[in-house]
Amino acid sequence: MSEDCIFCKIAAGEIPSNKVYEDGEVYAFHDIHPAAPVHFMIVPKEHIASLAHAHARHEALLGRILLLAPILAKGQGLGGGFRTIINTGRGGGQEVMHLHVHILGGGAPRPM
Repeated sequence: MSEDCIFCKIAAGEIPSNKVYEDGEVYAFHDIHPAAPVHFMIVPKEHIASLAHAHARHEALLGRILLLAPILAKGQGLGGGFRTIINTGRGGGQEVMHLHVHILGGGAPRPM
């Protein structure tokens, strides 16, 4: 856990969130500024600053997150489809420097 990381604090239960899912490795919660009717994020509990900071030892964790995404999306009513976004680094639009996967859906998707 990084002491100054808001997502680490959320995953540790130090900051309240609207939890979608939790296990020993990952935490999923609704975005406080949703960009779609359904917008939640999946974060690893281990602090990884961004996808660019992931290493081979994170392979199983990254796979777990991606396999969990459609299960959680379906549970949130997105059985017909959803968008998955991973912003990487400031230049890629990442605002919180903790790896997170956005899951969005429930409305017309914005153009890419």
